[in-house]
Amino acid sequence: MSLSKGVEIHQLSSVKAGMIQFYTPQSSNETMLVQIPPNTIDDMFVHKYQTDQLMVVRGNFTLVILHNGKYQYIHLSDSEPQVVTIPPMVPHAAINIGDQPCMLINAVIRHGEPHSSDYRPLKAPFPYEYPITA
Repeated sequence: MSLSKGVEIHQLSSVKAGMIQFYTPQSSNETMLVQIPPNTIDDMFVHKYQTDQLMVVRGNFTLVILHNGKYQYIHLSDSEPQVVTIPPMVPHAAINIGDQPCMLINAVIRHGEPHSSDYRPLKAPFPYEYPITA
């Protein structure tokens, strides 16, 4: 599957010291802790001057990217430490069909002042495809 232009998925590198595993932090202008409640099917968002860098720290969810008139589904889980980078102007949404909340870190890179529409939900242009597996 070809991801939307600029959307990247990469494994986190880590160093082990004794019993503790240290994962590489993501450079950012701002770090947000985000909770996606169970049984959530979210509307889409588009950020004009913001790159999102998402990493799940507890639970799992499905990231939906709109690309060339089709949805791309990226399953993210705490069992596989990885980061998904979403550049500005890429419509995306979160789905958590599980019965547990999902916690993730968004290491935001700012490319300008936040725009008033950045956190205003957009209605998905057509229904998501099911079944979406957890």
